[in-house]
Amino acid sequence: MSENMNQKLASLLFLQREFQTKHPVYEKELAFYSLVKEGNVKALHEMEEEFTFIDKPENGVLSNNPKRNLLYHVIVTIAMITRFCIEGGMDSETAYTLSDLYIQKADKASNYQELKKIHKEVSFDFASRMNSLRKEKFFSKHIIKSLDYIFEHLNESITIRQIADSIHINETYLSKLFKKETSTTIGEYIQSKKIEVAENMLKYSDYSCVDIANYLAFSSHSYFIQVFKKHTNLTPSIYRKINYRKNWIQ
Repeated sequence: MSENMNQKLASLLFLQREFQTKHPVYEKELAFYSLVKEGNVKALHEMEEEFTFIDKPENGVLSNNPKRNLLYHVIVTIAMITRFCIEGGMDSETAYTLSDLYIQKADKASNYQELKKIHKEVSFDFASRMNSLRKEKFFSKHIIKSLDYIFEHLNESITIRQIADSIHINETYLSKLFKKETSTTIGEYIQSKKIEVAENMLKYSDYSCVDIANYLAFSSHSYFIQVFKKHTNLTPSIYRKINYRKNWIQ
């Protein structure tokens, strides 16, 4: 790094400390990308205002030209959404081609408001595709509703009875139907999805392992470690050391 670049970095960091203009918290961005990856269109609509962080001053300045600065942030968002959706099961060729199309569209945008509209469009487009991807295995109506309930309550302690009550069917029947259509039990499925969230939180946030265990409603920190290791063959702390913010936007 050149001396000039070091001086600019030191100066900007000083100004950020003095005026408290920091980059947005990773947890907020992570929540946004996770909703897209999960195909949770409903939650995106409900939290739309909260997640329009793309043009906030604390997001960082990539260009002194406002429109170009927003363009760069939209491109970063598209790259991150693409990465998360591929991790979530979207075909990589589809994801990258869609990404290229939206980046080209953003590059041709004539004004600031058009770029904000594209940011919203790409978010909901990818989320809708991920939602369809989850449902295209020809699950029955009851199982689709069960999956939706699980995705919307991953940070809670979920019981089979709660799911069954929410879709108005017998819990024994639901358990058998779920196993038949997904080849796994409801409990195992919930665990696997909680661990997926935990992996992303360990990679992209600063939450401690204890905080993550509490957030995902595990009965204890030790039980969280046990379940995490069963699914990943690593403890949460070792997983974080290996993957923490690795290739954040590549």
